[in-house]
This record gives sequence, structure tokens and C-alpha cells, in this order.
Amino acid sequence: MPETIHLTAQIPEEMADKRLDTVLAELFPDYSRSRLQQWIKAGQVLLDGESGKWRPKDKVKGGEQVTIEAELEPAGDWEAESLPIEIVYEDKSIIVINKAAGMVVHPAVGNRAGTVLNALLNYDPELQHVPRAGIVHRLDKDTSGLMVVARTLKAQTSLVEQLQARTVKREYEAVTVGTMTAGGSVDAPLGRHPKSRKRMAVVSNGKTAVSHYRVIERFRSHTHIRVQLETGRTHQIRVHMMHIHYPLVGDPVYGGRLQLPKGCNEELREMLRNFKRQALHAAQLTIQHPETGDEMSWQSPLPEDMTQLLDVLRKDNEA
Repeated sequence: MPETIHLTAQIPEEMADKRLDTVLAELFPDYSRSRLQQWIKAGQVLLDGESGKWRPKDKVKGGEQVTIEAELEPAGDWEAESLPIEIVYEDKSIIVINKAAGMVVHPAVGNRAGTVLNALLNYDPELQHVPRAGIVHRLDKDTSGLMVVARTLKAQTSLVEQLQARTVKREYEAVTVGTMTAGGSVDAPLGRHPKSRKRMAVVSNGKTAVSHYRVIERFRSHTHIRVQLETGRTHQIRVHMMHIHYPLVGDPVYGGRLQLPKGCNEELREMLRNFKRQALHAAQLTIQHPETGDEMSWQSPLPEDMTQLLDVLRKDNEA
């Protein structure tokens, strides 16, 4: 059954001559402007009981009684699938998951099944009424770690606004090729690679992208780092680390040719040869709760493959 939204309010006199969609966005801040515009165009917004003729750009007079009667239809035709998914936290507004490496977040052409979205719809069928089943940010297929999912339109609007305002704090752990002397920041714009559209690159006309990194542990030829994102561009950490000549271990796209440390033992040689995904984990996530406004934070320990990689690197260091 579609979920029904019923909203009503009186437009203040001081809002006279403002656009209808602007007024609704101020009166009903729990819903995005694009969602409100859809409802206006669908004839689901009534002014003084009249519907069907309003446009988002129409000016209001002030004093009208506005009523919204909208049905939330399924936001996509994706199938629910019974797939394992680790829930770290949940309440009526949000779900925080710990995504496993190797799992795609969102269905795409040629990849309609086996994703986080399919698993979420199985876990909570009501997510079909939220765009993208509540997914507001993504992790690459082979990146593990924390993601927050919105359970309601209000939560989705809040989380998207937080992401746009850069108030969501996301920290990652990674293992790079090469020994860093110190931490630092990378401020380099990202966009599509000019010759390979499936890759991202540092380009002069790209979108602003800022990453801050610090050293956790150094090895002979590798570094364990923690990275805090100021922006959230596609492949940001992977491209930024490659840009400063410290690509991530195992990165199949940006890692370059396999580099084995001189004189490394057989265990490390095998570990590096068989580490087939970027050594990147979303370790900490901090948001303002969409309902209460309270700051909430979650941490996720490193997955087993990265823990084993670090253990082998330490043994090589000691040897």
C-alpha cells in the first residue's frame, strides 16, 4: 500500500509574492524542494481547496490555506533480496550499516541484483517509498565500512543537506604503497578522466575535492593512514592518494603496477599479489540525527583482510 502524506498550513501574509515552491519549502522543511515541486505538478497541492492548476513558479498572495495530499509510490522497480547485511544501528529515522567489501551499493545497468539496495528493501520493505531506498551516499564496490541510510523523507532531506553542507564527518583507514614522512592535505579538483570515462582524475575544471590524511603506522615500503573527507567525490581518496604518488594497496584502477618491497619475505609477496581490492575502509561516521539534532558517531573495526595485511607488513618490518 502506498504511504499517504497529509500536510496543511496557512501561508503567512509576509510571504506574499513569493514562488509557491519556495513557500512550501519554508513551511514544510522536512521535504526537499524537488519533492514538493513534483507534488505541485501532480496536482496534489491545494490552495484554499483548489488543485490541479498550480505551477511551482506561481506567486502566492499570502493568507491562503495550503493542503498537500500525496501518495508516496514506490521510488523504483528494484527487487528485494535476502542478502546478508550488517546493521550497526537503527531507529525509526535511520539505519547505519557496515558494508562488506565486494558488494555494490546501488543497482545499475547490467547489475540489477545483489546490491546493498536490494538487501535494504528485504530488511525494511517501507524503504521503497524513499528515493534510492534511503541511500544518500555511497561506497565503492570494493570499499568496506559505514554507511547511513534514511528511513523517511524527512531523514533523507536532512542527511542530504548535511552532506551538501559538509557537516557529515567521514573518516577512512587505508594502506598506501610508499612510506609517508608525515600527514597532510590534498586539495585537488576531481572530474571524469579525459580519455577513460570510467575513471576519475585530477582535472582543472573538476569539482572541489579536499582530503586530509595522517599517518597511523609506517612500514618499510607502505603506510597505514587515516583520511578525513571534507568533500565526497567519486573515488576521491583513491585518486588523491595516487595524485601524490601514494596509491592504495590492491587498487585495480589507480594502483599501477604491483610493487614488491626489495627483499620482502614470501608471506608479504603472496599477500600483496593476492590483495585484489583497494585497501580502504570507512571506519568512522558522524552525523546530526535527523529527528533530534543530536550528534551521533559510529566506528567500525578494520575487516579481516586489512588486519592480516597490516600484520604481515609488521612482520616484514621487524625482519
